[in-house]
Amino acid sequence: LRGFATSQERIRVVPLDRSRSPYISSIKNVAAQNHFYTVDGFEEPDAFEKVLSEVEGQALGTIRGFANGEFPPSEENRWAFAHYMALQSVRGPDTRRTTEHLRATMVRMEVGAGGRKNVGSWIRKNLGFDPSPKQEDRVWDEATQPGGPPIGFDNLTHIQNTVETAIELTPYLATRPWTLVRFDRRSLITSDAPISLIRRPGDEPWEEVGYATAWGVTFPLTRKMGLLMSDPMALLQGVEAEDPRVQQFREMVLTGRIEQVQTGTTAMEELFNLHTADSAREYVFHHPEDERY
Repeated sequence: LRGFATSQERIRVVPLDRSRSPYISSIKNVAAQNHFYTVDGFEEPDAFEKVLSEVEGQALGTIRGFANGEFPPSEENRWAFAHYMALQSVRGPDTRRTTEHLRATMVRMEVGAGGRKNVGSWIRKNLGFDPSPKQEDRVWDEATQPGGPPIGFDNLTHIQNTVETAIELTPYLATRPWTLVRFDRRSLITSDAPISLIRRPGDEPWEEVGYATAWGVTFPLTRKMGLLMSDPMALLQGVEAEDPRVQQFREMVLTGRIEQVQTGTTAMEELFNLHTADSAREYVFHHPEDERY
């Protein structure tokens, strides 16, 4: 957030909830939730926080390198930074809520499909105990209500899901061509979910967009610098997946031979800021002087 704040580390916070007014705050007081990764019962309850801090420190060094002209990064730094971005995209409370919702929906479908008479066997198989009739009634009522049962993941489950998902997503970021966009007169904003997916031009509004299918991925690094990860297939039109040129292209991407630095335009600023605001969950953040963007 320092890259979007004043020298006194003040930043403007814009809640998406329109009943709350925007305000200026210290960066240390925003986008934080106490004990979100604390795992009680472990020798080091905050071990994952320490690991994240190390990953973030390395990523900050890479961003500073970009600012100082060290672009493209080495292949090692590229994979490390791609992993950081993947973690950034799945580590937050919105991902936990989504995972909990998906699990609740699955339980609702499983229990509902089996019917009331099979609730006991479902409980024995999935929850590991022999239920009383009263417990069966409770599970049935909760599981079949709209939205499914009230499922909440503990911190350890969320950490495991975060790490596994980030490992799967990392290649989809590392193997895209990277463009570093530098802005002079225009400025970028950021949000509590700063990794944004851009749809392909021909996609319908109702179609889902994912890391494998997105035309591009944007990540605002500072108010004057953004990273655009574009569609690798756009440069391989008509080339079959098993064609040797695909592997050659992949090697060129990973070694930075087709990376570029681009001067930011108004259209590019709007591309970044539109998708950054659109992917935000609860808050948009920006430098106090950049409200017009």
